Amino acid sequence: MAELGRPRDVQATARRQSSISLRTLRLSIVILAIALGSAHEAAAQTLTLSLFERYLESLRVQAGIPGMSGAVIQGGVIVWEKGLGRADVGLNTPATADTPYAIAGMSQVLSSTLLLRRCVDQSYMSTADAVQLWFPAFSEPTTVIGHLLAHAAPGGGFKYDQGRYASLTPVIENCTNTRYAELLNSDMFERLAMFSSVPGAALATPTPQDVEIFTPPQLARFADVLRRSAVPYRVTGGRATKSELPPLPLDAATGVVTTVRDLEKFDLALRDNLLLSPQTRQAAWSNVFAGDVPLPMGLGWFVQNVDGLQLVWHFGLVKDAWSSLILKVPNRDLTFILLANSDGLSAPFGLDSADVTTSLFAKLFLKMLAP
Repeated sequence: MAELGRPRDVQATARRQSSISLRTLRLSIVILAIALGSAHEAAAQTLTLSLFERYLESLRVQAGIPGMSGAVIQGGVIVWEKGLGRADVGLNTPATADTPYAIAGMSQVLSSTLLLRRCVDQSYMSTADAVQLWFPAFSEPTTVIGHLLAHAAPGGGFKYDQGRYASLTPVIENCTNTRYAELLNSDMFERLAMFSSVPGAALATPTPQDVEIFTPPQLARFADVLRRSAVPYRVTGGRATKSELPPLPLDAATGVVTTVRDLEKFDLALRDNLLLSPQTRQAAWSNVFAGDVPLPMGLGWFVQNVDGLQLVWHFGLVKDAWSSLILKVPNRDLTFILLANSDGLSAPFGLDSADVTTSLFAKLFLKMLAP
């Protein structure tokens, strides 16, 4: 009887093997389809970024910008970074992602993050505190920290005013009991390995006070970064002339020298909650109110809604010298960073009026990479 059962056993085994083979084949087809789909998506993204770079280069040439460096970060991954044009026209030095630039007013995204990190998340400051509580010499008794961070005008409404924003410098120093330049370097640059960033171009010729604050290796690093910084240019009639300007003073409003690659590190740390708590970051990217009126800024960032898409951004501008832009699309987990050695990224577009869509560079990014 046992012998009579063998054919049925063999047939059952064959059916099971056939079923397993069919499932394996189906699984292989699914895996192959996914792989082909992923390869197609990767190829499409590569093509899009290649076209984006070509259009960006065309805009750079049209704007007469000698040198420009940029990056795109998506989903915590640097998907594109590039230097375009020349960091030094005279020496024919190409711009790269490691080229240092003065970022002017875009320094505010660093100072505001530092204030919120050290004084709000790690201490007992509230953005509703009167500025005079932390800086008694401040002349406006009713102005609060949050209103300075959002460029609220003294009489109400919005007015972009870097000089007034600089009043946050002693606020940060009094809160942390540390000089701002030292705090920026230790708690931001060195903590995030932003070793091509300098707390102020004046450190090219250190003062006795600088020598007290910083170690010889730190001062040597600053000097090296500043030596290889992009040369600033004034562009008239398509002709670039080297600008002879004194170093920007460092305060909460301006003065940082940095690179695209270092700003990538800052952006990724902000994304991954290494700098701010999620709640504080959300507050920074939400409109501040002056009375019942929403301002076009959060806490140190411009905040704008365009066709239902939230944009969080900032810019820098020194006439005839420097310009910069950082533009984030939080619900797409997308960031665009652009630095230039002329004012062409910002000067033509009136970005202090709080509308980033006036920028041709921002429009290109939004149209091609955040449709």
